[in-house]
Amino acid sequence: MNRTMLRPRWVLALGAVLAIATLGTASASPKKNAANEDALSRAVAFETALTTVAESVSPSVVSIQVEVSRPQNNGGFPFFFGGQGRGGIVRGGGSGVILRSDGYILTNNHVVAEATRIDVRLKNGKSYPAKMVGSDPATDLAMLKIDARGLPQAEFASSEKARVGQFVIAIGSPFGLDYTVTTGVLSAKGRGGIGANEIEDYLQTDASINPGNSGGPLVDLQGRVLGINTMIIGRGSGIGFAIPSEIAQRVARQLIESGSVKRAWLGVSFQEITPELASHFGSSFEGGALINGVAPNGPADKAGLQAGDVITAIDDTSIRQGHDLLRTVLRHGVGERLTLQVLRGDQTKKMTLVTGERPSEERERAMSQSSQGSGILGLRLEELTPHLRERFRYEGEGHVFVRGVEPGSDADRAGLQPGDIILQADRKPVRSIADVRAALRDGKALLYIERDSQRFFKPIEQSK
Repeated sequence: MNRTMLRPRWVLALGAVLAIATLGTASASPKKNAANEDALSRAVAFETALTTVAESVSPSVVSIQVEVSRPQNNGGFPFFFGGQGRGGIVRGGGSGVILRSDGYILTNNHVVAEATRIDVRLKNGKSYPAKMVGSDPATDLAMLKIDARGLPQAEFASSEKARVGQFVIAIGSPFGLDYTVTTGVLSAKGRGGIGANEIEDYLQTDASINPGNSGGPLVDLQGRVLGINTMIIGRGSGIGFAIPSEIAQRVARQLIESGSVKRAWLGVSFQEITPELASHFGSSFEGGALINGVAPNGPADKAGLQAGDVITAIDDTSIRQGHDLLRTVLRHGVGERLTLQVLRGDQTKKMTLVTGERPSEERERAMSQSSQGSGILGLRLEELTPHLRERFRYEGEGHVFVRGVEPGSDADRAGLQPGDIILQADRKPVRSIADVRAALRDGKALLYIERDSQRFFKPIEQSK
């Protein structure tokens, strides 16, 4: 790719306008000519910086081609190009970053998760088969290894120190077009609540990111990796997201060392504090994470935290909102002792807590399903764990929800639906699936249901 192809359109346009202005103002004052020349010089210098970064970083970026034995469900991430093949083989691809010179490559989990064959192509044209070292679905990261030495490894920068508005460059293989370079700015930091992954703390950018960019780097003007490009919201929307370098490096280290990732966990769910809620904490209230659920026998439960507590600081780090809590906890390891500053009522307490290991989504679901109700008049019930509350952004007081309803069953005839939250059974609070079972021992119950922020009673009775 020649240098001209890397120039952003607005830089070319600026250069053309300034050149025309300079040629057309031969009789203008020396001061104006000097100003035009200075502006053009600055534009050319910026252009040179962009092309230099692109040329220096590209060798540490790889193109990844994969084969899967069936059509891949990549969870709403439209990053696979192609999808052609015979005999059930589907081909696709993405991008990656050389993490170490001895062949370790970081990419997105959704690029390689179900691959039966992975090939990596370097900037110099050489291709290598790759094997999976480990993956972390919670952050959508995976580590590959190729048998090569002396590779040009990427340099990482601190995403924490990155500033919104600074220029960034994305490099990858959109639609299979290797080493495509796009530019933009860092639009926002700490984006979450998108619902794509368990752990979301994204960098947002307007640099063009398309299918195939996934796993490639988002770099600053010094050529240092700020994040790993992972997804977009709608094609052509100009909104892309990258996993911050701090998270990516922590995950990468653990994947190389053990093939898996362990994370610190408090065992709480939280909700954001709206202005209406904040008014109940006094005029001096400056924010925090409002706890709305505590996992039984989890670290927070053992430390004495309760629903309604507000965490305002961890050690020396202030907590202004729920996302600050998540980000701060993830900086710590499993088994670390933390000092929490907690607002309970009108009193501020200091509490000590030892972090546990954050259960994966699959493990937590399995734990929940071990006590899951099945065959209760056609109801499949599941308890709302802190993780599920966080994922579904549920802030109510319910503890049990309907996972599924068997078609034609008594529950189906009663009008119950998946997603219904059972608050009461026979006018008694429901704290667990056992409470629902107890109410239905006689074959009928009056259930108090929450659905789409509305509450109502539903009678259910066993058919004769």
